[in-house]
Amino acid sequence: MNLEEFLHNLQFDIERANQPNWEADWDDAPLPYKLYRGLPGVALSAEVPLSLTGIRPPSEPDLERIGHFLWYVYGITAVSQSVYEDDPGEEAPYPVHSYRRFAPSGGALYPNELYLYLKLDDLPDGIYHYDAVRHRLDLLRKGKFDSYVERALGNRCDISSCFGTVFVSTRFWKNFFKYNNFSYRLQGLDAGVAVGQLIETGKRFGFESGVYTQFLDSAVNHLLGLKEEEENVYSVIPLSAAVTNWAGTRRGMEGEFTSPELCRELPSITTEHFERSEKVREFPMLLAVNEASKLDCTGYFSRLGRQQRVDGWEKEIHLPEAGALEYDFVSACKNRYSPEMDFAMGKVSQEQLAVLLKSAHHSFRNDIGEMTFDVEPRVSIYGCFYNVEGIPDGAYAYDSGRHLLGQIDTGDYRLQLQSGLSMDNVNLLQVPLCLHIVANREHYKETLGYRGYRIMQMEAGMLVQRLLLTASALGLGGHPLLGFDTTLTDRIYGLDSEGGRTDSGGRTADSGGRPTDFGGRTTLIQIPIGPFRERGWMKGSLLS
Repeated sequence: MNLEEFLHNLQFDIERANQPNWEADWDDAPLPYKLYRGLPGVALSAEVPLSLTGIRPPSEPDLERIGHFLWYVYGITAVSQSVYEDDPGEEAPYPVHSYRRFAPSGGALYPNELYLYLKLDDLPDGIYHYDAVRHRLDLLRKGKFDSYVERALGNRCDISSCFGTVFVSTRFWKNFFKYNNFSYRLQGLDAGVAVGQLIETGKRFGFESGVYTQFLDSAVNHLLGLKEEEENVYSVIPLSAAVTNWAGTRRGMEGEFTSPELCRELPSITTEHFERSEKVREFPMLLAVNEASKLDCTGYFSRLGRQQRVDGWEKEIHLPEAGALEYDFVSACKNRYSPEMDFAMGKVSQEQLAVLLKSAHHSFRNDIGEMTFDVEPRVSIYGCFYNVEGIPDGAYAYDSGRHLLGQIDTGDYRLQLQSGLSMDNVNLLQVPLCLHIVANREHYKETLGYRGYRIMQMEAGMLVQRLLLTASALGLGGHPLLGFDTTLTDRIYGLDSEGGRTDSGGRTADSGGRPTDFGGRTTLIQIPIGPFRERGWMKGSLLS
């Protein structure tokens, strides 16, 4: 299977993408967190703030605040136990423990890890790994690496003015053991969700951030001491509390940098970590697509051109004006809930829908193209609505620039969407809002190459996390799903033709002959959102 076919099957034919006859060996499952051995560790404060409201002004952090920040980004916040009957003939079912964090993850497996380059007054400068299970920092490499990180980013950020830089990595085996090759799609989404949680948490601590998805892979992995056949960095996020030049320092801009020349500047580091799995099976397709996605010269960095927003829906519904939603971030994180059969149909107001859509679609600093309201977003929100106040049941696209819904068709799509689920674990008949994240079908391959696929998945994940946090703040539950029929949802929204969507008049371009915003798009992820009745369970806080 070539890589183009592999990525196509990940989206449209999961069974063909996976290795045949795959079964997860739960008795030999990896840990959902990484445990280093023999490294000097710095304990972090567990006295985390119990309320975080509003956006704080920039302020320099200390070690205590970094500990609080990391706990809300990716700390282990709950331990749950579920009981499943593996074999109806067995006398006793077996329990499964899950270590939960505020950011969701497919199967609660959390394939991502956080590494940090920190420069704080009360901590030695250096490269650290965030040990989530012990809530501490493990020192990997001591020293100052401003110039190294700047050049690995192509001198596109002034790292000297940043107090820290976060590296979000993916450990392939952590969810490959369960999801097989499908884990490649999940890993990008999970990384994006983690980045989305990091950005939203940073705002509450007064940290400015930028998201870089293009960097010298091997140079960054070498800095952190990662084995590339096991783990790779997916995103680099500098953090600042001071005025920062996010566009670049201009130092060394006259030339290009390569991974080999940067790697020669630093000695390799040897670390040891505990791998619970006694047998780590091979994942050649993941390694192949990861290798094809690597960037080893800054001259290969690219930016996407402006995609002009195109108007022209036959029927448009203007939503009520929605200001910035003020809510307690801690409560939204703690109360975030993923209903399954416990969705409970209730009417959603236009005001709630307007706040949900407006709050989720905001711009952020990134390295591949503008994210402003006068251009078409790279990842968009579509939805099938039922029982929404003042809005006819039907399929819609959200125009974030003009804050309106473009009507695609009317009707009740709940049964169709239910029939498209690969597992009947969610009752969509009780769901008023079934949202879909829509993005480029070819994942900007011409400009970004194979790296475009994981960038697109990460941007979708970031949008998903903003939707889930806003839904939680509104008292609604949301359950991200990948087990759905993509061809069905593309057909509902008219995205299934080669030229993109055509309206009822057969139109594929606006009056000026420009292509519409639908060409070559597909649905990436499905998110039912609505009221719910929380299931009965026993739970306790880890902070008790």
